[in-house]
Amino acid sequence: MHEASRASDWDEGSPVDAAWAAVRTALRRSSGERLFDQWLKPLTLVAHDLDAGVVRLGAPSAFLADWVERRFAEQLAAAWRAMLPGIASVTVEAAAGAPVAEAVAVLAPAAIPELPPAAAPAQPVAGTALEARYTFDSFVVGKANELAYNAARSVAEGGTVGFNPLFLHGTVGLGKTHLMHAIGHHTRLCRPDARVVYMSAEKFMFEFVAAMRAKDTYSFKARLRGADVLMIDDVQFIAGKESTQEEFFHTMNELISAGRRLVISADRSPQNLEGIESRILSRLGWGLVADINPADFELRYNIIVKKLESLPAGLVPDDVALFLAKRISASVRELEGALNRVVAFATLNNRPIDIEFVEGTLADQLRASQRRISIDEIQKRVCEHYRIRQTEMGSPRRAREVARPRQIAMYLAKQLTSRSLPEIGRKFGGRDHTTVIHAVKTIEGLRAKDAEIDADVRLLMRQLEG
Repeated sequence: MHEASRASDWDEGSPVDAAWAAVRTALRRSSGERLFDQWLKPLTLVAHDLDAGVVRLGAPSAFLADWVERRFAEQLAAAWRAMLPGIASVTVEAAAGAPVAEAVAVLAPAAIPELPPAAAPAQPVAGTALEARYTFDSFVVGKANELAYNAARSVAEGGTVGFNPLFLHGTVGLGKTHLMHAIGHHTRLCRPDARVVYMSAEKFMFEFVAAMRAKDTYSFKARLRGADVLMIDDVQFIAGKESTQEEFFHTMNELISAGRRLVISADRSPQNLEGIESRILSRLGWGLVADINPADFELRYNIIVKKLESLPAGLVPDDVALFLAKRISASVRELEGALNRVVAFATLNNRPIDIEFVEGTLADQLRASQRRISIDEIQKRVCEHYRIRQTEMGSPRRAREVARPRQIAMYLAKQLTSRSLPEIGRKFGGRDHTTVIHAVKTIEGLRAKDAEIDADVRLLMRQLEG
């Protein structure tokens, strides 16, 4: 470990101490007082190695360590990197002698058999390790994600496909990362000697910059361009990074030219990615662009039913499952988190799970979910539907192909948010409230006489309301 890496040896006011204090403040603000006090406040700083970019946190029990690792790994790493950019990984471990709570077995996902030795890759995998729980078997399919799921399986099975790359897009928590890990697992199962690389775009950038500083970009390029399947998650994070985009473009070209598989994900479609070079966007558009939409009620319910398979029968009654599916609609990740929280609290407090208990346990989350739709979300969804850039929402252009979607977005903002007319106008390039009124009246009139416009508005409303 780095010199003076033990928490007890750190000097008061050291950069690491200051960073940890700032991280805790950021987590308290982002997660809320109640959740922070229950799960994150007990964490302690155990050790660090600044040269290796590693931070170790301690938890008073194995159960709490496991829960935080599963739920907050990404937030912890991002918060630390915001304070100390050199931090590459953050781990949470149980303190020595800490008890193992019985609830761990209850909350653990269904056991996934390990691959036989023959299925291990012939060479070490360059990139981030694949999550064992993210497989095709554990992915619940519905209308919102069916295209993405089928395309992902086609890539993983290794047969001939008519597209490359596969581009997955959707807002956070809908299953993009799950599908990418599933592709990796299934590829290794079908082709044990395949070289599979999965990494976030942020890690791609971090490793490329490190390779440039070490004057060893050859090794970096050889590792990635030698992959049989390369998966880059959240590509929007390389926006504006010219040297990283240059390397990313050439890596894409090498893999596609060699007939190797490339899978990319982002939080929006290629035409709505800003700060990404046009030649990269063009390449991404050559393949299959598969969007993952917010889960509808049926899919949310089926996801809960799937999760309940790993829990004792009857622990979560069906009326509670229906209640959660109806009330938690923002994302699959939030839905699963709500279920885990309910089960954890009930197990720790030895309480039966009923709707009254759920309402008390998830009070803050349920209140927040009642008014989730934002004007930004409405603009994004409308732009994706009509295939225009989101910047057009605030532009002065009056061409029909831009003006009509803009009016529909204003109409939806009036119907689905509590924002005032002046506030809505400001979100659309500083327009006057009278412009919003005109847009609302126009769309109301069109819906009455134009079946296509009415169908578009109904579809967008369903998507936005989950």
